[in-house]
Amino acid sequence: MSRLKLAESVPADIGEDLFVPEPADENRSNEASAPSNSPWRDAFRRLRASKGVVLSAILLLIITSIAIVGPAVSKYAYDEQNVAHSNLPPKIPGLQWLGFDGKDRQGTDVYGQRNIDTAYWFGTDEFGRDLWTRVWKGTQISLFIALIAAMLDLFIGVLYGGLSAYYGGKVDNAMERVIEILMGIPSLIVIVLFTIILEPGILSIILAMIITGWVGMARIVRGQILKLKVQEFVLAARTLGVSNRRIIWKHLMPNAMGPIIVNVMFDLPTAIFFEAFLSFIGLGLQAPLSSLGVLINDGFKQMRMFPYKLVIPAVMISLILICFNLLADGLRDALDPKTKK
Repeated sequence: MSRLKLAESVPADIGEDLFVPEPADENRSNEASAPSNSPWRDAFRRLRASKGVVLSAILLLIITSIAIVGPAVSKYAYDEQNVAHSNLPPKIPGLQWLGFDGKDRQGTDVYGQRNIDTAYWFGTDEFGRDLWTRVWKGTQISLFIALIAAMLDLFIGVLYGGLSAYYGGKVDNAMERVIEILMGIPSLIVIVLFTIILEPGILSIILAMIITGWVGMARIVRGQILKLKVQEFVLAARTLGVSNRRIIWKHLMPNAMGPIIVNVMFDLPTAIFFEAFLSFIGLGLQAPLSSLGVLINDGFKQMRMFPYKLVIPAVMISLILICFNLLADGLRDALDPKTKK
């Protein structure tokens, strides 16, 4: 009834000439034709706007570059010993008045030398080895172990978690029981077993890290895939006959890449700290190899007489861990759509 009244109330003399098109607005047309930012470009823009993230990335780039070229700059090898130059303080230009002049003040040594003056920028240890070379070589080895461990965790965790979540059912149930068993095994026990089977070194540390290190990545990937596989775009791909492999690697994994990248960034400082802890307690690298954990362990034994042996590697590992954590926090905020302004 109301529709009939509405139709009767409309005047019959309304024609097409009364409808005039609105003039085009150039500003609005330019705004509509502007290209839209992709989620990754928008995340990079927010990441670049964070001063802490930018500073952390610059520091990490500088530390990594010096770790690569630093040992080659020095004329001393990281395992080269010279007892005549043992326990020399650092030589820092401008801070000679604080004792950082690289001169020996312990009197005549066994070789009859006194007041040695050499260009050891970070000083030397009790065997006369150049700490500059050993610190940067140790940083290089620590970063290498962390990178390899993180990449292996990424590969195994993404593959395992993705397959477990996608196929679901009995497959997911069985694979989750394996993860629960691995999570119940203490990492230190695994390290001790690998130390008994293999010699302490880089290989044993990496193998011990990847035995249980990928479990966290697998659970994160599993949760993301379980959430994404019921979305409409996945159902549409299945309806069109897309293979399971293509759905996983072309549709699901790219959409789960944000949490994966953030977790990898958190895995890097965790692996560096884990390696340093193992080397500190004597289960990691052994002399004459050098890592930040080995240097901290050596400096801890002589921290009262020669504090620089502990301070330098401790500051280095602290900077690396802080930079990686800040960068990971920035990535998490940038890739989280809930924080988008």
